[in-house]
Amino acid sequence: MAAVDPLTQGRESYLRLAWRDAYDQMRAADRQGLLEPDDLDRMARAAYLIGTLDAAVESWERAHHAFLDRGDVAPAVRSAFWIGIILVLHGEQARGGGWLARAGHLLDDAAPDCTEQGYLRIPGALQALHGGDPESARRSFVEITRIADRFDDADLRAFGRLGQGQALLARGRVVQGVSLLDEAMVAVTTGEVSPVAAGIVYCAVILACRGIFDLGRVQEWTAALSRWCAVQQSLKPYRGQCLVHRSEIMQLRGEWAEAMDEAQLACEHLAAPPGDPAMGMALYQRAELFRLRGEFSRAETCYREALDKGHPAQPGLALLRLAQGRRDDAAAAIRRALAETEGAAQERPRVLAGSVEIELAAGDVEAAQAAVDELGKIASGFDSPYLRAVVAYAHGSVLLAAGEPEAACVALRRAWAAWHEIDAPYEAARVRLRMARACRRIGDHDTAEMELDAARRVFEQLGAVPALEEARQLMGRTSFASPGGLTPREVEVLRLVATGATNRDIADSLVISDKTVARHVSNMFTKLGVSSRAAATAYAYEHDLV
Repeated sequence: MAAVDPLTQGRESYLRLAWRDAYDQMRAADRQGLLEPDDLDRMARAAYLIGTLDAAVESWERAHHAFLDRGDVAPAVRSAFWIGIILVLHGEQARGGGWLARAGHLLDDAAPDCTEQGYLRIPGALQALHGGDPESARRSFVEITRIADRFDDADLRAFGRLGQGQALLARGRVVQGVSLLDEAMVAVTTGEVSPVAAGIVYCAVILACRGIFDLGRVQEWTAALSRWCAVQQSLKPYRGQCLVHRSEIMQLRGEWAEAMDEAQLACEHLAAPPGDPAMGMALYQRAELFRLRGEFSRAETCYREALDKGHPAQPGLALLRLAQGRRDDAAAAIRRALAETEGAAQERPRVLAGSVEIELAAGDVEAAQAAVDELGKIASGFDSPYLRAVVAYAHGSVLLAAGEPEAACVALRRAWAAWHEIDAPYEAARVRLRMARACRRIGDHDTAEMELDAARRVFEQLGAVPALEEARQLMGRTSFASPGGLTPREVEVLRLVATGATNRDIADSLVISDKTVARHVSNMFTKLGVSSRAAATAYAYEHDLV
C-alpha cells in the first residue's frame, strides 16, 4: 500500500483533535514544501494547543504573509488577530498590540465587508469592559454578535455573547448576564466553536461565575472543561487553570488530599513555558490548603511565590498570621488589603470575610461589624448560597462577640444549614465551633458538647490540625500533637505501613488514591526524618502508635 503523505495525515489528525500528531505531521509536510496558507493556520493552532507559543506565532506569521501573497486579505487579518490576541493574553502587550493595529490597518485599506470586522472590535470592547465602562462594552459586543450572525461565524458569536454576559455582570445585571454566558457555553459544548476559541470561552465563563460566587455553575462548567480537555491529545493551555478550579471545588467538598494533588499537578503543568497568569492562582490554592492543614511554613512559601507571580496573597496570608498568633500583623495586613480592594467586586467578599475573623480576634467588634454590613450589602446583589452562608457565619460571630449568644445561635444555625446544603464540611464544622461557644454562654452545655464533638470528627477526618487544636482546647482535652507533627491521616498511614501494608493496600483500606498515599508516605518520611518503611515502622513502635 502507498504511504499516506504527511499533509493528509496532519489534516486528519487535526480533525481528530490529535494536536501533537497534527503539529508533527504538518512540520514534516512543511519540510517538503507542501503546506498551503490554510495548513499553516492549522499548524499554528496545533502548536498553540500543545503549548509551543513561539512556534504558534511563527506559523501564524507565515500564514498571514502567505494569505497576503495570495491576495486574501480577510484570512490574513484573521491570522494577525490571533497573533495579537494570544500575545496580549500572555502578557506581551506591545507586541500583541502591534499585530492588532496591523490587522486594523489592513482591513481599513482593503475595506472588505467580512466577519473579521467583528474580530477587530473585540480588543476595543475588552478595553472598555476592563476600563470601567461596561455599558459601552456591552453595546460593542452586541454589534460584534450581529456581525457574527450575519456571517454565521460560531467563534465570533461565542465571543460576542461572552462579552455581553461579562458586561451585564459588571453592571450588576446578574440574571441576564449569566443567561448569555450559558448561551455562549452551549455553542462550545456542542462543538460549534473551534478549540482555541472554546478554551478561551471556557476559562472566561468559569472565572466570571467564580467572580459572582455562583459555585454551582463553576462546578458544572469546570466538569465540562475537564471532559473537553480529556479528549484532546497533548492539550497544554486551559488544562492548568482547569486543575486549579477542580482543586477549589474539591477543597470545598472536603476532599483535601485530592485537592492538593490537583493543585500540585496544576503547578507542574503551568511551570513551562513560564508566564502563565494561572500559576499564581495555583500557588495560592496550595497555600490555602497548607494553611488549613497547619503546615504554616509551606503555606507561607506558596503565598510569597503566588505574590511573585502577580496573584494577591490576601486574605490567606493575613489569616496565616492569625493562626500563628501574630494578631497585630494579621490586622495590619487585612486592613491594607481592604483599602486596596475597595471597589474590586470579585476579591472584596473574601477579604471582608477574613477581616471579620481577624478583627474579632483582635477585639475590634466595631470593625468586624462594619465588614459584616458591607458583606451583607454585596450578598444582597447575588443569588449565591455561598455568600449567604459566609454572611450568616460572620453575622453570628459578631453577635457572639458582642454578648448576644441567643441571637448568635439563630444566625449560626442559618449558616450551618447553608454550608450543609452546599456540602462544605470544613466550613460547616467551623460554624459548629462558634455554636458550641454560644451554647455554653447560655448554659446549654449538652448541645455545646455535641456540636464540639461533631466538629472534632470532621477536623480529624480532614487533617485540619489548627481547627482540631481549637476544638480540643474547647473540649478541655490535652493539646493535639501527634509525634513528629504528623497529621491524623498521616498517623493512619503510618500505622498501616507498620503492619507491612503496601501503598495499594493502604489506598484500598482508606479509600484514597495510590498517589495520595505516596504523598502521605513522603510527607511522613520528611517529618520523621526517616528514609525507609522499616525505619518508619520502628518509629511507630517506639512511640506507641501501633
